[in-house]
Amino acid sequence: MPEQAGAGVRLSKRMSELGLCSRREADEWIARGLVQVRGQTAFIGMKVPENETAITVDSRASREQSARVTILINKPVGYVSGQAEGGYKPAKVLISEATHWKGDRSGRRFSRSQLESLVPAGRLDIDSTGLLVLTQDGRIAREIIGEQSQVDKEYIVRVSNLDGSMPPRLSEQNLARLNFGLALDGVPLRRARVAWLNESELRFELTEGKKRQIRRMCEMVGLKVTRLKRVRIGAVRLGNLPLGAWRYLGDDERFA
Repeated sequence: MPEQAGAGVRLSKRMSELGLCSRREADEWIARGLVQVRGQTAFIGMKVPENETAITVDSRASREQSARVTILINKPVGYVSGQAEGGYKPAKVLISEATHWKGDRSGRRFSRSQLESLVPAGRLDIDSTGLLVLTQDGRIAREIIGEQSQVDKEYIVRVSNLDGSMPPRLSEQNLARLNFGLALDGVPLRRARVAWLNESELRFELTEGKKRQIRRMCEMVGLKVTRLKRVRIGAVRLGNLPLGAWRYLGDDERFA
């Protein structure tokens, strides 16, 4: 398939758009000669039409991809999502045979090799608990945190007044601002869904995840977050997963 300089889009980008793999995986497969476009072996830097769909991937790459794991962990307070920082350990160190949830129905068996290239798909700050996704699959990461992602996340947030007093006071006007109308660092936030769950807890549903976003939002309307727990990412819920335990994402589970 002839390539014209400057024409179309990079093949790796188009493969990512089609959900075949991440761009990094695409470049790796292309370099190994595992990708064809209209029956011809692809090459690094190759460009294709923006609507190209005649892309095939060798079964070896597909088998490797299916062996990659995605892990769901109920992160405790005191662990960071990614690399160790400030003397705090990453949540990844909690993953072992001993902490594998007995209620896991995926049928997968734990192997130390599954810890290789396992990265967080989104952050959950050190003071927060709940659902954290660690994955070897670039498609999963893109689905959750890609620029075009619309996967929402649900949080249960306990609040007090800024001085720590209870019960928390929040006017209807400020509740409306939490839903839409606030900005962080000069950038307007996407529309959220925020409502009282009980007299001291709010339910937040967001489609973005700026650093310490919920805590900063609450401070802007006179509230202090005293506990924050993420209970859902898209269609995947934390459920009964115990604190500090983990399980595999099932083959029948999808975030979107």
